Amino acid sequence: MDVEYRILEIIEQAVKFKRHSKRDILTSDDISKALKVLNVEPLYGYPSGTNTSKDFKKLVVGNGQQQQTIYYLNDEEVSFDELINQPLPQVPRLPSFTAHWLSVEGVQPSIPQNPNLVEIRNNIPPFLRGAMVTSLNDTSLLSDVSMLSENKQQQQQQQQLNGLNGDVLTQTSTTATATNHAVNNFTKSTPSGTTSVRPGSNNVEIKPLVEHVLSKELQIYFDKVCQALLASLKLSDNDVDETANDAVNKYDVLRLKTAALQSLSEDAGLHQLVPYFISFISEQVTHNLDNLNLLTTMLEMIYSLLSNKSIFLDPYIHTFMPSILTLLLAKNLGTAKNTLDQVITLRDFASNLLDHVLKSFPKLNKILKPRVMRTLLKTFLDTNRTFGTYYGCFKGVIVLGPETVRFFLGNLYNWAQLILVNETRFSKEEREYLLDVGISFLKVLEQDLPESQSSLSTSAYSKPLSDEEWAKLRDRIGDILSETIKKKTSVEESRKLYTAIFFGEFE
Repeated sequence: MDVEYRILEIIEQAVKFKRHSKRDILTSDDISKALKVLNVEPLYGYPSGTNTSKDFKKLVVGNGQQQQTIYYLNDEEVSFDELINQPLPQVPRLPSFTAHWLSVEGVQPSIPQNPNLVEIRNNIPPFLRGAMVTSLNDTSLLSDVSMLSENKQQQQQQQQLNGLNGDVLTQTSTTATATNHAVNNFTKSTPSGTTSVRPGSNNVEIKPLVEHVLSKELQIYFDKVCQALLASLKLSDNDVDETANDAVNKYDVLRLKTAALQSLSEDAGLHQLVPYFISFISEQVTHNLDNLNLLTTMLEMIYSLLSNKSIFLDPYIHTFMPSILTLLLAKNLGTAKNTLDQVITLRDFASNLLDHVLKSFPKLNKILKPRVMRTLLKTFLDTNRTFGTYYGCFKGVIVLGPETVRFFLGNLYNWAQLILVNETRFSKEEREYLLDVGISFLKVLEQDLPESQSSLSTSAYSKPLSDEEWAKLRDRIGDILSETIKKKTSVEESRKLYTAIFFGEFE
């Protein structure tokens, strides 16, 4: 009884080691560790990782009725001559360290140092590797269909060997019934259009509706961020009857919005969510052009993502541009309740964000600048646009720099004659905004001046423009802009602006 108790005790301890190692097979190492825990001398010569063969030999000892059978390990005899004459093993290589990427943009690269993702997905169930179990990644369904195709092939081979027509008909009907049943079960558990399984096909191919599956944590994070940003838009614009509770709620909502934007600008590990945030921003901008608060929040969201140093955004920059240009050049923004200053502030924000994009990603300027320039030029040459579109166009050209401004300068006279001459087309306030942004547009050309001429204190700028020079300026930019420069700028500023416009054409 004591022996049985001791054996059971050792086995119980060994099973604990097996369970904590997450194995289904009990090994000799588990027994050895159990013996050590129980303060018993472990077994020697039977480790599970040894290369010694487990070939037991049978030996009969004794004579007559006293014979006993003994089993022992077959130890291979080694000749000293062979052992001495064997070549020496190769000198082991010195240990070295090499670096490799564990992930690039949130995706594990396929290199020998990293595990093979295909083998992991095929061999390890989704719930063990930490993925969400869906009908798209459940491998049990694939095994069922593959077993069905193998059974069908075996039955077809049996049909060829069997010459009886009755047997052939019976087997064929059985196979068809099993196939239809399996296909029906498969289509019930899989969304329509996600499989290419057909009766009689040997290869099974499953095409999921989506190629990108987010973890549950990222899905929750995405929902919380979107809710926090949209919740701030529900605040009441009328603060006259605001109670103490309303003030507290408003503070909490604004605090959550600030925290969400800060999280987007600082947190790492958001690579997989970037396409979803871009899609969210694009959808909100497209369907809510009358909500200035929402549009401002979307621009803040774009700025936060661009400020995140942990995200490699180069492949996604071109997807941000449509939303920015829409808010810069849209025909109408806001509603009748919004003032013109609020709309102008939003367009200025969009132009500043465009400038930030071009300065933050200089490697992409060769691709982005021509596209933006073509869009602005098409808008500038269209004589049927609204005030907001023309204002945003000027702001966008200012961002692109003096080269683009000089390119647009050739069409400025015709534009001014067609757009600004008609005083009834825009309101007085809108007209003032257009004239001011036109002067700012021309002042960008001052960046081309040499450093020796960039200061207004230069004596060359103290001389007022002559009548001939004013006439030349009117021929270049139009009468209305020339008169605006004459009224709103000093002598030094007008002289410097004149020099910048005609820089390179005279000494």
